Amino acid sequence: MKNTKKYSSFSAAILLLVVLLACSTALTGLASAASAFSPQRFVEDARAQIGKTLFYDSSYTRIPYPGGDVPIVRGVCTDVVIRALRHQGIDLQRLVHEDMQKNFRLYPSASRWGLKKTDANIDHRRVPNLQRYFERQGYVVTDKTYLPGDIVTWNLHAQVTHIGIVSDRMALLGKRPLIIHNIGYGAREEDILYEFTITGHYRIAATKKHF
Repeated sequence: MKNTKKYSSFSAAILLLVVLLACSTALTGLASAASAFSPQRFVEDARAQIGKTLFYDSSYTRIPYPGGDVPIVRGVCTDVVIRALRHQGIDLQRLVHEDMQKNFRLYPSASRWGLKKTDANIDHRRVPNLQRYFERQGYVVTDKTYLPGDIVTWNLHAQVTHIGIVSDRMALLGKRPLIIHNIGYGAREEDILYEFTITGHYRIAATKKHF
């Protein structure tokens, strides 16, 4: 009888261990799935800003850190990207700031704007800084296939730069994807992909291992 109880207890312990390992594996899988970057959600979160961000306002503004933002009713082109990514836990304000603190000389802040140190209020809201960050993360796309959720940058004229997100919707005429952006009239979804000189094409990795 004693041996029977001993084996029964041992079997129960083994069963409990198996259950715990199964739960651990399941939770790890869920965590991995939760951390996966979704281009489709990126597009949808960018589109959700249409009708909310009504104005273009490039004035310097002090904002909290991390997770800081200007009022949703206004912003610049980069804010469309920044806001959409935050819905997936990707805070470009923090990420760019931390990378610039370690690698300031690799960013254009000194040569382009004459700055001598980082500024968490504005660094991530400047297109050239985002371009450098995306390059450093290995997000550059070298072909001309524009997929939903891709990020594109342009040179409008002189030193004026722009950034937008490739939509999952196409132009009525032609096979061009629309772009979700704010070029001066608030967040909109428009056929402007080839309207200006393209200077960058980026695609965030499927997982957020770099974040």
